[in-house]
Amino acid sequence: MMRARNGLLFVFLIMLVLAGTIRGAEPRAAAQEKKDYLSELEADRIRDAETTNERIKLFLAFAADRLKKFQYELAHPSQGAHHAEMLNYLMNAYGGCVDDAAELIVLGVQKQENIHDGIKEMLNKGKEFLAILQDLSANGAEREIYKDNLDDAMEGTQDAMKDAEKAKKEVAPPPVRRRSG
Repeated sequence: MMRARNGLLFVFLIMLVLAGTIRGAEPRAAAQEKKDYLSELEADRIRDAETTNERIKLFLAFAADRLKKFQYELAHPSQGAHHAEMLNYLMNAYGGCVDDAAELIVLGVQKQENIHDGIKEMLNKGKEFLAILQDLSANGAEREIYKDNLDDAMEGTQDAMKDAEKAKKEVAPPPVRRRSG
C-alpha cells in the first residue's frame, strides 16, 4: 500500500513538473510572436490591418522609418557607446520589415489575394531603398561598424524585389467590373 502511494505521488510530481515546463514555454512562444523591431503600437497596427495589402504597406512604411532613423543617427551620432549598437539595430530592423513584407507578398500569392497595390509599393519603395543602401555602401560614414548588416539589408531588399516581380506575374488580375446595359 505504501509503495502504491509513493508511486502515485511520484507520477503526480512528474506530471506537475511536465505541466510547469509546458506552461513555462507558453509565454516565451508568445513573446517570439512579437517582432523585436516593432513597437507595441506598430505591432497593433499590423494586427489590426484588415488585408494583406495593408500589412505589406505598413511593413514598408516601418522599413522606410528605420532607414530614415538610420540616416539621422549616422548624421547625428548619439553620445556614448550606443551609437554602433543603434546603427546595427536600425539596419537589422529595416531588413526585418522588408523581409516580412516580402513574406506577406508570397503568402498573398499563395492565397490568391488581391495584393496588386502591395506589390507595386514593394517595387517602388524597393528601388528607393536600394538606392539609399547602395549610397551608404559606397559613401556612408563609419561603414565598418554596420557593413555586415548593410550587406544583408541590400541582399534582402534585392530578394524582396525579385519576389515582388515574380508575384506580379503570378498574381491573378484584379477583378473587372462590367457594365450592364
